[in-house]
Amino acid sequence: MTSTSTQADEINYLNHQKGIWSWLTTLDHKRIGILYMITVLTFFLIGGIFAMLLRVELFATGKNIMSAAQYNQVMTFHGAIMVFMVIIPGIPAFLGNFILPLHIGAKDVAFPKLNLLSWYCLVVGAVIAVSSLLYGGVDTGWTFYTPYSIHTNNGTTFVVIGAFVMGFSSILTGLNFIVTVHKLRAPGMTFWRMPLFVWALYSTAVIQILATPILAITLLLIAAERILGVGIFDPALGGDPILFQHFFWFYSHPAVYIMILPAMGIVTELITTFSRKVIFGYKAIALSSVGIAAVSFFVWGHHLFVSGQSELAGIIFSFITMLVGVPTAIKVFNWTATMYKGSIQFSSPMLFALGFLFLFTIGGVTGIILATIAVDVRFHDTYFVVAHFHYVMVGGTLMAIMGGIYYWLPKIFGRMYSEFWARITWVLIFIGFNVAFFPQFVLGAMGMPRRYYDYLPQYASLNRISSVGSWTIGLGFFIALGVIIYAITKGKKAPANPWGGKTLEWTIASPPPHENFLIEPIITAGPYEYR
Repeated sequence: MTSTSTQADEINYLNHQKGIWSWLTTLDHKRIGILYMITVLTFFLIGGIFAMLLRVELFATGKNIMSAAQYNQVMTFHGAIMVFMVIIPGIPAFLGNFILPLHIGAKDVAFPKLNLLSWYCLVVGAVIAVSSLLYGGVDTGWTFYTPYSIHTNNGTTFVVIGAFVMGFSSILTGLNFIVTVHKLRAPGMTFWRMPLFVWALYSTAVIQILATPILAITLLLIAAERILGVGIFDPALGGDPILFQHFFWFYSHPAVYIMILPAMGIVTELITTFSRKVIFGYKAIALSSVGIAAVSFFVWGHHLFVSGQSELAGIIFSFITMLVGVPTAIKVFNWTATMYKGSIQFSSPMLFALGFLFLFTIGGVTGIILATIAVDVRFHDTYFVVAHFHYVMVGGTLMAIMGGIYYWLPKIFGRMYSEFWARITWVLIFIGFNVAFFPQFVLGAMGMPRRYYDYLPQYASLNRISSVGSWTIGLGFFIALGVIIYAITKGKKAPANPWGGKTLEWTIASPPPHENFLIEPIITAGPYEYR
């Protein structure tokens, strides 16, 4: 892959226009990506604080720092913020917005105004959701299960309407990415020459467009039931609360792959760059992303194994859920084969990629365990599910986000960070995560239920260990925030290609010129031509 850009005198996007208003009205995909970065990191800080407060309360039996009602509200806000405001928009909206056009040799996304609107939808929806605090908060959990979410006398209406508005951000981002990939690729950039991060974002965009409207309509129906008294889900009015679960999980399980597919794309970029090898099985990895996206729409029923669905439906959903492991295993095998006999550099982005491999594999294997109906009935709504969910979502997505930030931070801001302190953050986050969540597998096997404010004395020691681990994670992320801020403000100037990467973004200056490429690049080879 080659580019003929020479931009020594080109002004970069950071200095193209100055002032807050220029940022709030920008149509530059790179600036919008940074706006998403600031927004997502802010929400991550808030959601992380809620998580640590939960673990303070669970450090010992009985009441410690909050009441049972307050615990339910903190748990709800932690889950809702992390899912809807951090993990779902984190990679596609932030890193995807910034990197995708650079990866395919485009000057911007296809619809810059819609791109900016998508960010405003996220912010406005978040403000509406947070305003629920003025009306008694929310204690339904982030899943908003009916009929409780219909009748509880608090600010649930504001949260579901806020999530409804945030859904438009996801839809608009997905639409933009699909059109951009189809229409704005540089000459010679065929589908089989696109970086695999683009394949992951493209597959994710399909899920965003097809699945998000289902959630939006479902949340709007909850608001209609609360405001107008219609009876879609309320059994007292002839509705069906199980129907809500079908609607909710028809979106929310594909949403898992909105979170994890882009993470897998990042890991692919990191492994091939820091192994100094051509990616093993390029087409298999690309098609496995499409396969995961397709199968994700047919597995929602495994969330309803104990809801009374038919035995045949349970068997079918169990089988299809296990089938998801096939394209996922293809990726893991190809990543491992890429590293085999590679010249591996254990820089901080690569450490986070390896952390992803370890944690996500545990999450995936325990997912197969939970797909077995007999086992799921035993572990349903226990801390085993909490541990599985966090190993997939936090251990997977957030590890990839951190690896991606460290990998592309020099390109985004033109500044280098402290490699020593970046590695320290990996050590704290990786060790803290396993200390926090592995004991929860044991707690779940012992029978401790999830979402409970208090617990039996026999669960106390493992809960203390879990709480210490969560605070270690928090320390790691706080240090990482300091590393990022220091790098942006005082870091050494970054070269155009500090890692020796082969994709197009490394052929231009750091930070990139305002319109990315002064001369349209001509693509003559694949994206990972290491020799």
